[in-house]
Amino acid sequence: MHKVFCTYKLPDYVKKILSGYEIKMNDKNKQLSKKEIIKNASDSLAILSMLTDKIDREVIDGCPNLKVISNCAAGYDNIDIDYARKKNIAVTNVPGVLTEATADLAFGLLLATCRRIVEADKFTREGHFVGWRYDLLQGMELQGKTLGIVGMGRIGRAVAKRALAFGMNVLYHNRKPLSKEMEHELTARYVNLEELLKESDIISLHVPLTEETHHLLNKKRLKMIKKTAYLINTARGPVIDEDALIKILENNEIAGAGLDVYENEPDVPERLKHLQNVVLLPHIGSATKETRENMLLKAAQNIKSVLNRQKPFSRVV
Repeated sequence: MHKVFCTYKLPDYVKKILSGYEIKMNDKNKQLSKKEIIKNASDSLAILSMLTDKIDREVIDGCPNLKVISNCAAGYDNIDIDYARKKNIAVTNVPGVLTEATADLAFGLLLATCRRIVEADKFTREGHFVGWRYDLLQGMELQGKTLGIVGMGRIGRAVAKRALAFGMNVLYHNRKPLSKEMEHELTARYVNLEELLKESDIISLHVPLTEETHHLLNKKRLKMIKKTAYLINTARGPVIDEDALIKILENNEIAGAGLDVYENEPDVPERLKHLQNVVLLPHIGSATKETRENMLLKAAQNIKSVLNRQKPFSRVV
């Protein structure tokens, strides 16, 4: 019987899909180390991994029977794709499934940051609200402001649609421009990255993590952002030079930031935690009941399809 190792404890509805396989799971509420993954998956044909699991050359070599790595995420920067290809191991993911949930979260984070919602909640709970005041917790209104979207894939486009409902202007930067029809539909204008950073009132990041996008927003580019602007990141932490961003926020060189991801997750720098002009979330971009269920189901089905020599939902290599 084929052996499948899941780095996360699976609910019963996912187990049913893999019922014809010998399933081994991480039943502890913690992320496994590479050594623990190797120990548990050393004789497995398939691994159902999460985006936090580092599946590199060491793990792949430690699992000599491996036929498929099914990543329960749209991104796959946690997997050594080139080495998996060399070893003839299929790698699958679940793109598209989490688009709407992540776009919802990105826009919610945008609102929370620009309207100082988390700060206001804390202010109220601590008993500081003693009556209406003209200058109390003033934030930024979205109507008429310019939203700069970096990365116009599925999620970026979904965020742009939400921006239209708030009467915002949309600039975007992408590896290549969208079709004229799509630009018209989204009322979005293509610009280079530097222009986007200089002109936007709010910047929202939606690029995958690659060698090209690592520290895409470095110190030099962060310095281009307007002092009155906000930065939102629901993509991947290392897309931003986190240390440079912290210094800029500490010096009030931009208005604020909303972060769902961090450069060295799960570590969140103490300096970030102490800042009042930042909203911090624990990487919950796709965390709706509906989306997470669908992601797990698709990831499990990918394993079943590959092992049965059928076309999976989505295959990276």
